[in-house]
Amino acid sequence: MRVMKLAACLGLVGMVGVGFAQSAPATTTPSSTTQTPAPAQTQAPATAKAEDEAATRKARVAEMLKAYHGPEYVRSEVMIPMRDGAMLHAVILRPVGSEKGGVALPFLMTRTPYGVEAYEADALKMVFPTLAASGYIFVAQDIRGRYASTGKFVMNRPIVAHRTKNDVDETTDTNDTVDWLLKNVPNNSAKVGVMGVSYPGFLAMMAGIDANPAVKAISPQAPMTNIWIGDDFFHNGAFRESYGFDYVQELEAQKTDGTVDSKEDQFDFFLKHGNFAGAAESAGMTQLPTAKVFLTEPSYVKFWQDMAVEPHLHAPEVPTLEVGGYWDQEDMWGTQAEYKALRAHQKPNEPLHKVWMVLGPWNHGGWGYGPGDKLGGKFGTITFGGEKTGAYYRAHYEAPFFEMYLKGKPGFDLQDTASFRTGENQWHTYAVWPPKVGCHAERLYLEADHTLGFVGPKGDYDVKAAAYVADPADPVPYRQRPVQSTYGEGSTWRTWLVEDQRFVSGRKDLANFETPVLTSDVTVTGDVMADLFGATTGTDTDWIVKLIDVYPEGAEGVTTPEKGEATGEGAAGGYELMVAEEILRGRYRKSFTKPEAVKPGEVAEYKWSLHGVDHTFLKGHRMMVEVQSSWFPLYDRNPQTYVENIMTAPASAYKSETVSVFGSAKYPSHLDLPVADGAVLP
Repeated sequence: MRVMKLAACLGLVGMVGVGFAQSAPATTTPSSTTQTPAPAQTQAPATAKAEDEAATRKARVAEMLKAYHGPEYVRSEVMIPMRDGAMLHAVILRPVGSEKGGVALPFLMTRTPYGVEAYEADALKMVFPTLAASGYIFVAQDIRGRYASTGKFVMNRPIVAHRTKNDVDETTDTNDTVDWLLKNVPNNSAKVGVMGVSYPGFLAMMAGIDANPAVKAISPQAPMTNIWIGDDFFHNGAFRESYGFDYVQELEAQKTDGTVDSKEDQFDFFLKHGNFAGAAESAGMTQLPTAKVFLTEPSYVKFWQDMAVEPHLHAPEVPTLEVGGYWDQEDMWGTQAEYKALRAHQKPNEPLHKVWMVLGPWNHGGWGYGPGDKLGGKFGTITFGGEKTGAYYRAHYEAPFFEMYLKGKPGFDLQDTASFRTGENQWHTYAVWPPKVGCHAERLYLEADHTLGFVGPKGDYDVKAAAYVADPADPVPYRQRPVQSTYGEGSTWRTWLVEDQRFVSGRKDLANFETPVLTSDVTVTGDVMADLFGATTGTDTDWIVKLIDVYPEGAEGVTTPEKGEATGEGAAGGYELMVAEEILRGRYRKSFTKPEAVKPGEVAEYKWSLHGVDHTFLKGHRMMVEVQSSWFPLYDRNPQTYVENIMTAPASAYKSETVSVFGSAKYPSHLDLPVADGAVLP
């Protein structure tokens, strides 16, 4: 979640390409022994190359500003009092002269933990040219306890009962902020929109709970929603080790952001320290509030449950536009979870109390900047047939949404959900997500001899489709090595989900299953479920399933990595693109709140969601399912010996075990796929 200038306020990432400088460095940095955080307020020596790059960025910014045609903006700063006495810092940008006359303007607000001191007019014109040209009073606010705001910062502060003035949360801080703005900012229309990406997306959703009557529209984008079930810190009980390690230090080790930027391969670092307790101790972070809970409460206990947003979502209180990316490396789950929770309670025929959703081929925040015609980096890039998906989203959905509900201008006509279908590379709209028309349920079976088929296996024999030895001493990497710190210099974190998977598919400690070459396009639209029947010789293990599109060699639409970088021993075919993927920690197969050991050798059912997709596997491609038991160091290693707390597991608990995947009529391991009607299945 490291971000740039105005993008920091919004939760957007990747703004370096248009010349945004990094937000102000931390006044202190997370302490570390073997990790080397970036020092505060230092600059690399100027070089001819750096000067050329700076000149190029400056020219690019100048070109973008030249394309802007709208009012100039004036900047002011305010401190806004909260009901308990805390003072929250905010920056206001409004068209020059609009405070004295002209049409009263609505507010468009973002609240953020990432600092608003760099919130300024030129960045506004580049990030939101259409909205800036239309004219709004833009507000960006430091949340409680961050940067220039007073009070205590609490990560993803839970919603509390509001019995006294000291019972505060992000809903009350939003309400108090809105009330102050309405009373103290001249010539406003008493209408407020709230938006944000990631942590600011979580804060945008807070504006829609016990909503202030002046809040007329919100857009939570990639919102942190439930950080134990499927967002930043855990996925189905598996701990996101490298991300949690970096992010907690960045937000909790100081009042401003700090950057963890180690020069050591993080694969080696976390392997060397054995468990998360060892890594945290080496960095001196064990007393940081969230790290303490990582170490002591790794199951879905009340602490994590209280932070969850979706239990608080009932009928939409204000028009809500949810936005997310299919290749979001941080918060892909939250968008669809919030939409599902809100839509379940949506009141029929009430357009002012409705939720919409837009899903596209983006990484975290990728819809907010650039054309959106490709995604990827050094280890592989996918393109979208020339379609500029980000620009289309901003012009057809984001700007019209706020224009309609804050200014009454027609133009936002989305019925329910818009999704960009990759492979086919076209936008589609649906009456509901997942769609109920145009597709039907199919089962894609994992079969013996490493094949995939849509016809179920015959016979009642306990046939093993595959088996492999999972060794915690040699875990499967989740991205190409060296693995840099999450937001460190040169990190490939932001695009790892589209890395060519050939770099691991030849390993012996995982299992691949493939269809024959497709003779017809096969479109999958909706939620994909993994339903595996498996066994292990240990008492715990992790299950990772990837649904992969295997391109033919030389296929269009992908740029493969440099020769040799992406191919593993035994890998065949072309680019391997993950379409859906997710992990389940075996101990939580029955309950997230009551983990239990696995019985060695016993065949058990493991069922979990790989989330929503909208993708066409084109004729000439193949479908692949890859099963593995480690994804390191994004997820901590499962010792494969049941211990009460993996965070503190002793070295003796980490044991190599044999993992078996079954494929028989009795134990039919499969993926549940929503397949488009009319597809010719292999």
